[in-house]
Amino acid sequence: MTGSQRPELDAAVRAAERWLDSVWTRRVPAERGIDEIAARIPGRFPRNGRSASEVVEELAEVVEPGLMAIGSPRFYGWVMGGTLPAALAADWMVSAWDQNAGMRDATPGVVAVEDAAARWILEALGFPTSCAVSFVTGGTMANFTALAAARDSVLSQAGWHQGSLGLSGGPRVRVLAGAERHGSIDLALRYLGLGEPELVAVDPQGCLDASALREALATSDGPTIVCAQAGNIHSGAFDPFGEVVAAAREIGAWVHVDGAFGLWAATVPALAGLVAGLAEADSWATDAHKTLNTPYDGGIALVRDPVALARAFGHGADYLLHSEIPDPHEKVPELSRRARGVPIWAALDALGRDGLVELVRGLVEAAQGIATGLAELPGVRVLNDVVYTQVTISVNDDATTRAVLATLMEEGTVHPSGSRWHDRDVIRFSVSNHATDAASVADTVDAVRRAIGKVA
Repeated sequence: MTGSQRPELDAAVRAAERWLDSVWTRRVPAERGIDEIAARIPGRFPRNGRSASEVVEELAEVVEPGLMAIGSPRFYGWVMGGTLPAALAADWMVSAWDQNAGMRDATPGVVAVEDAAARWILEALGFPTSCAVSFVTGGTMANFTALAAARDSVLSQAGWHQGSLGLSGGPRVRVLAGAERHGSIDLALRYLGLGEPELVAVDPQGCLDASALREALATSDGPTIVCAQAGNIHSGAFDPFGEVVAAAREIGAWVHVDGAFGLWAATVPALAGLVAGLAEADSWATDAHKTLNTPYDGGIALVRDPVALARAFGHGADYLLHSEIPDPHEKVPELSRRARGVPIWAALDALGRDGLVELVRGLVEAAQGIATGLAELPGVRVLNDVVYTQVTISVNDDATTRAVLATLMEEGTVHPSGSRWHDRDVIRFSVSNHATDAASVADTVDAVRRAIGKVA
């Protein structure tokens, strides 16, 4: 069949192209609020259905005014990233194929592509090729997946098999994390029944203090997990992985690295100083929809010991197909899942190794360009060492900072996010879109200049 014989797909393509053509130039915030959008959606479940093309056309008409231009090169909120064209197109293919990618032998086409993506990711990051790679929904579930393997592994070393005995009555698992860890670590630990982490002191950029970690580890030699961080959400800073791993190894602790957006620094030779010792950890988590610029969803968990991951998630039933190699569903917390590794493969294939390096390096250069430009504006203070993709500023006092942020949001040319760091209100620019070029940097600085002028 041709496209004209599927009018609903034609309608979807027209709407998607209209959106993509506008997203780089439009105001970033949504034009209408949720109440306005909801008012245009029927309140009661309709008795009669409609044609698929009518549904798609109305969906686009109703929803578009409530969309945020997350793909804009001037969007810097929450480290969301843009979308590379090849990854977007591959994601459309994944939806059209509609494969449940949980069993290798049932859907060999998409699983073979995911296997290739896994190999390329490990090669690009410089991690052992024997590591297990899981494709999950996002950073939180990537942390969850890796930490589930960590939990069961350290308990197994202590003689307690969580899979059959549960947690009740077993040894307590200590989890140590920096005082500026991301909240997804806390969520993952809560889901896993491990409670809140014990917090370790950090330096002014939010990096784990290795001496403080060593002191904390010395108080117990029971089952222990240490959570390190590649990319602080405010400063972009990286923990001293070599020292963290060395301290943890002395008591047999598992080291997990939350690298939601920072893990990809390992692909850039010029950034090697940031990631020294990173590859020595036991597990890692990242979000491809951030730095790698794939569509939602694209979380990745990587575990050095495949047996530990299989122990946490391995399962089977007589009605399932069983491969000699662990099936994809035995490496993730879900039995049914879409082939989310395919768009990741497409992004990597379109970029190539050199393109991946340029992508990450370009994000860092854009962040540094924004920081340099903003530092010249009256009252602006850049609060972090811009070593990666984060720029955090204040403008005079808290009240002025909040007012400048509100003015930026109202104009809509750029979209940073507000936060609080070092006991002060801040504005945070997270550079994570492949389209953020020198012109976008200049537009960003100009927008902040205008906002400061209006506030003044």
